[in-house]
Amino acid sequence: MNNIFAHRLIAARKMAGLSLQSLADKLGNVVTKQSLNKYEQGKMKPDSTLILRLANILNVPVDYFFASPEVEICLSNVDFRKYSSKIKKTEEDAIIEKTRDFLERFIGLEKVLNLQESSEYFEYSKIISNTDDAEDAANELRKLWNLGYDPIPDVVKMLEDKGYLVIEVEASKDFDGMKADVDGRKVIVLRQYNNGDMVRKRFTALHELSHHSLVFSDNLSDKEKEKLCHVFASAVLYPEEMAIKELHRDRFQFYQKELEMVKERWGISFPAIFNRALRLGIINDYVYRNLNMDYRARRLHINEPGTFLSEEKPVKFERLIWFALGKGIISVNDAAFYAGKSVWEFREQIHQMA
Repeated sequence: MNNIFAHRLIAARKMAGLSLQSLADKLGNVVTKQSLNKYEQGKMKPDSTLILRLANILNVPVDYFFASPEVEICLSNVDFRKYSSKIKKTEEDAIIEKTRDFLERFIGLEKVLNLQESSEYFEYSKIISNTDDAEDAANELRKLWNLGYDPIPDVVKMLEDKGYLVIEVEASKDFDGMKADVDGRKVIVLRQYNNGDMVRKRFTALHELSHHSLVFSDNLSDKEKEKLCHVFASAVLYPEEMAIKELHRDRFQFYQKELEMVKERWGISFPAIFNRALRLGIINDYVYRNLNMDYRARRLHINEPGTFLSEEKPVKFERLIWFALGKGIISVNDAAFYAGKSVWEFREQIHQMA
């Protein structure tokens, strides 16, 4: 039991993004950093009052400290968005630990339900060396997944339907996305947006998909690879044929209302539209630079107009919890554990239908 508590305390502290000293400070120094270290080593165990305080500060149910996961998760090929290197090491650790915690519950529940669902991962074997290659890869994805030339209503749910494990985590605005593998399964981690536009989130999901799916030339720098991932994501969202048809050739300007209409139909941001137009020869470099300068001068990057009506929220795991509860396979207490909530918090969501 001490070892379980020690393991779970380490995980909860990392998820909260705290060092041992930071946790001691938040506890008001009623316990020292050295004592906390002994708790994490399994050499000592706090009393019930301190455990309750730890749960409140670390934002986990008390039961979290004593629940032994049904599966052990080992993440591999973890890769953060390159410009996300601005985030601190403690936040990287927090995101990885939150991902591991979620997957322990998700895959644990799948094990209880004896689920063995198939996946339809996109894998593109051709080496990506330039923007034409990235465009071809996007066209191939739309073909294989039967997307046609229509807007994608919800990228996150589409990826879940294809077998990707898509996870949302609370993180700072410096973090956009991360990809990883777990036992041969593909994981995409996104920042949780509590409100606002979803176009950045769906773009990031496809960007992380490209890191899972594409093989890049060794001659490319990390910066060049990131740009090609952007090309891929934009081309999946706004296919070439439709972009040329709607935007036409030889443009010298765009009106804001027109950009809003494109955004609201296709779920793609203004800057991504500019990049798409430049890539397809609809505008030249001069127009592209002016558009971007005007975009920032008018501070549209802070509050871009136009809204794409999509949740872009992972729902598969939550559906599994309610399915298992409805089938009587798990108890309410179990369901609360899988949901990462206290029992009383989970009970507030229960509205049983006859």
